[in-house]
Amino acid sequence: MFRQGCILPKVRLSSCSITLTLAFASAACAQAIPDNVVPPSESRVRATPGLPALPPGRSTVMGGEIQRVDLVRDQFSLKIPAGHAVRILFDERTQVYKNGKKISVLDLRPEDHASIETTLDGTSIFALRIHIATAVPGGQFHGKVERYNPTSGELKLLLSGTKDSITLMVNQGTPVERVGQEAFVAKKAGPADLTTGSLVDVSFKSVKGRLGEATRVDVLAVPGAEFMFEGTLTFLDLRAGRMSIRDSSESQTDVSFEPARFAASHDLRQGSPVKVSAVFDGTRYVATGITLQ
Repeated sequence: MFRQGCILPKVRLSSCSITLTLAFASAACAQAIPDNVVPPSESRVRATPGLPALPPGRSTVMGGEIQRVDLVRDQFSLKIPAGHAVRILFDERTQVYKNGKKISVLDLRPEDHASIETTLDGTSIFALRIHIATAVPGGQFHGKVERYNPTSGELKLLLSGTKDSITLMVNQGTPVERVGQEAFVAKKAGPADLTTGSLVDVSFKSVKGRLGEATRVDVLAVPGAEFMFEGTLTFLDLRAGRMSIRDSSESQTDVSFEPARFAASHDLRQGSPVKVSAVFDGTRYVATGITLQ
């Protein structure tokens, strides 16, 4: 990552009235960075000729306290309200703001409170935008229910695409609503939908010294629910029995299928328009019907 601040110490040391030579630049930067911030090595101080596009997919907002900042590996830890630390990646594309003013990612400090808009980059969480806050903010999580205790109200979620889990409180009266396809939404919703394997979006607020409290739970799928996906095949692997379908709203869904079960499998091609019926089994969507459009 390009660390301009460590080449020109006057950016880091505004009180200096003279220009330090390059020989003293790394020493000056080391003095300016706290012990729990890992400074960049010389090999990483380089200009980037071109930046790739931002990772595609839906974004969610995480709130919490920034902990260890590693400028060598371009990552930091975020302690979220449930007490867990989540590893988040960043690079030159990440935008950082403090009091509405854009600042350098080099100015991130442990114990800063932040609201972070994130997306998945493969199986890693990537920071799109970081807003430094004066207090621990709330946020939103997308994930799968691991456990829900209706007596205590504790809801444990596995964050989508990661191995990280969080625990939030769902108080009596917290809205729990189904969202998405009409047939799914038409069925009665409520806390009973918070069964193991259900896919949910949870908005929450932070509560000092306690678990974060859910302010709304949107249920996207429950085990056994039936869905219909219509759109374009963006990915197809007949050997593994996997396909991805992008619909008119640009939303993409991964579906598993057994090619031998469906006559249409022989004619499937990436880019083909398809209509796929599927059942969510608590882990994945499994095709029950495939039709070429």
